Amino acid sequence: MLIFDHLTADFMPFLPTIFTVMGVGILLWILYWLLIGRHHDVGKERKFPRQIILLGVMLAGILVTILVLPISESSRNQLIGLIGLLISGIVAFSSTNIISNFMAGILLRITTPFRTGDFVRVGDHFGRVSERGLFDTEIQTETRELVALPNTYLTNNPVTTIRSSGTIISVSLSLGYDVHHCQVESLLIKAAEKCGLEEPFVHILDMANYSVTYRVSGLLMDVKKIISVRSNLFQCVLDTLHDGGIEIASPTIMNQRQIEKDRKIMPMAMHTTSTNVNVNAEEIAFDKAELAEQMENEKEKLTQTIQELEAELKNASENDKIRIKEKIKKCSERLNHLNTDKVETISAQK
Repeated sequence: MLIFDHLTADFMPFLPTIFTVMGVGILLWILYWLLIGRHHDVGKERKFPRQIILLGVMLAGILVTILVLPISESSRNQLIGLIGLLISGIVAFSSTNIISNFMAGILLRITTPFRTGDFVRVGDHFGRVSERGLFDTEIQTETRELVALPNTYLTNNPVTTIRSSGTIISVSLSLGYDVHHCQVESLLIKAAEKCGLEEPFVHILDMANYSVTYRVSGLLMDVKKIISVRSNLFQCVLDTLHDGGIEIASPTIMNQRQIEKDRKIMPMAMHTTSTNVNVNAEEIAFDKAELAEQMENEKEKLTQTIQELEAELKNASENDKIRIKEKIKKCSERLNHLNTDKVETISAQK
């Protein structure tokens, strides 16, 4: 009996620590289940803030556990300092590990160089942003492939983002000195206008030994059609120059193949239309990125609507309050649905 009392007396100081550890563990498990566990299909974009919350709660739990340890004040301060030093060391040597991607992900959220649905170019990669995760960013390429780029790669390399307000589409080609530049410029501008580009212009880029290099450019307002419009611009340039009697061939072609002096290298006039005119390549290639952008825009509109309804609710009559609360409920349910469902899930439902 005396031994049992002695063991109990030695064990009692550790009870607060044990209960604290158990409480923190249970709290973390519940939060994980509520935020991520029951939403296993949630996308990276929705996981990011939830993972930040779990990380913050875990760090707070570690700090609380240290504070209730049955040790002296100096030892407790040394332990807290050691943990702070350890975290600092991890951050300091994070250039090649997971923490570096985590820190880069936070930096990308703060600076916001791009949003979900934007066209971006990083190194050899080009596509639309479909998801922004805690450790990587996913883009959808022109071939409908999904490429996950580490966040450190995005912070260490220049990121080119196509502005949603419009972008410049250009085509370059070389023509001989026997064609007057005024004629070329007028035909190229006509081709750009025919393609649907606004405010077209032509620049002379180079005057080589045998040819002059021209570049026709125009403003594309609907950037989501960038692939189709660029292809149409090539097609319009070909048709317009050929219809204007200008051959698109290198002046040195005579050195490669003997042809008649007055013969022009250009196809016969065709009156048939292209077979893929009605095909929207962007809808096929960037389906996930397009849906992700639509979801983000809808979430922003729903959040703004809820805020406006809550402000209206304060000064509304009793009858109007019931109607406003019902609207808030519907908007909140839709917002929760968007926050919990993954892009692929909604796409499959559609």
